Amino acid sequence: MKKFFSEFRDFIMRGNVVDLAVAVIVGGAFQAIVNSFINDLVMPFIGLITGGINFADQFIVLKVPEGVDLAAVEAAKTSADATALGATVWAYGAFITAVINFVIMAFVIFLMVKAINKAQSIGKKEEEVTTKKCPFCCTEIDIKATRCPHCTSELE
Repeated sequence: MKKFFSEFRDFIMRGNVVDLAVAVIVGGAFQAIVNSFINDLVMPFIGLITGGINFADQFIVLKVPEGVDLAAVEAAKTSADATALGATVWAYGAFITAVINFVIMAFVIFLMVKAINKAQSIGKKEEEVTTKKCPFCCTEIDIKATRCPHCTSELE
């Protein structure tokens, strides 16, 4: 039993497991920020452009079970309200909102990775090119060579 807990401790303390745990936690917090950005800042403008339509609340009633008041289902403002009444709905608006969330989140992550890569490259000296490929035999040769040592072709 002691060996089991020792192995478990070693597993948990590996750098990649801890890094993954931190990434999941930060990713969850980041998702909340992006969702707030989309729902509170972006979607109102889209709603304004589209005449007050809130995509998240858009749905189509597919089936109303017997005994359920059709007028109440048709008066439902959200797919959750219609579902609570027993109707089967196609909540396409929630899907559109999820796609917009994904595109914005992917774009923000792209910008962050781009900025991190740029920040990491600052201060790094570019590696000096010391070799080139022979255009005739495609072997690596010294940049200063005027003749390929492998195929003896004259180089420019």
